[in-house]
Amino acid sequence: MNLVSIRLITEDVARLVGFYERVTGATASWGNENFAELAIGPATLAIASTRTVPLFAPGAAEAGANRSAIVEFLVEDVDGLYAELSGQVEGFVNAPTTMPWGNRSLILRDPDGNLVNLFTPVTPAARAKFGR
Repeated sequence: MNLVSIRLITEDVARLVGFYERVTGATASWGNENFAELAIGPATLAIASTRTVPLFAPGAAEAGANRSAIVEFLVEDVDGLYAELSGQVEGFVNAPTTMPWGNRSLILRDPDGNLVNLFTPVTPAARAKFGR
C-alpha cells in the first residue's frame, strides 16, 4: 500500500491552489475548475471543490471544518521560508520553533483554516530520520 495523496475540499479551489503554490513553489495541474493537484515530492496534494463531494457521497466532506489534521511539508530552510512568506501569506500560528522531537516547525493556517506545518529537521536524530 502507498499513500498517494491528500485531498482538501474547499469552496474556493483557485484561492486554495494559489496559497499552496505560493507556500510550496509547486505549480498546480488543473483537471478542471473543480479539481487541481500539486505534485510535491513523492506525494500529491489534491484540492477539490465542494461540488465534487456528491460524487463520493452527499455530505461526506465539509470544507473548512478540519480541526484535527495537519498537512506537513519537509523544507530545506524553514527560517528562510518564513522570511520569504511573511507579508505574502496570512495565518501564521507560530514563528519557527524547535520542537522536542528535533524539527524546527513553522505552523500556519491555509485560507480554509487547515493547519500547515513547514519543518526542517535540525537535531542529528531528526536529520537522520529524514536522510539529511
